[in-house]
Amino acid sequence: MLKFRNINATPADPVSEWGSEGVLTALERGGLTYLRRLSQAALADPEGQVAQWVVDAARCTNRPSAQLIARRVEEARNPRLEVSRRVREAIALSGLSARRFAARCGTSPSRLSTYATGKVTPSADVFLRIERASESLLHA
Repeated sequence: MLKFRNINATPADPVSEWGSEGVLTALERGGLTYLRRLSQAALADPEGQVAQWVVDAARCTNRPSAQLIARRVEEARNPRLEVSRRVREAIALSGLSARRFAARCGTSPSRLSTYATGKVTPSADVFLRIERASESLLHA
């Protein structure tokens, strides 16, 4: 059970009431329930106070889950990063090689690579083809 010390909030309070100290405590010692609450609160408003507390606190800890949540906040703040992450995720979830997945999406392997690295942002129709191709392979 997570406990806060020296702050006027409890883990049962809304994340927005935890303050930076409570966020750091939860990132360092909190279980999945608290990490999920932090992630949801930060991603609900990536430019908001909770998101900033998460990003700042993640710099003070080496816990991989803290780094992951902070990275997701940064991606949400930068749509290009989020699109490239989702392209990489779609490729991985497809179970196909990048070459075969590119063919399925109607693009070249080199172009798909530029989308996955974030060097180029795909158009909306190409991005939807990528996501739909991945989803159709998951449900096949």
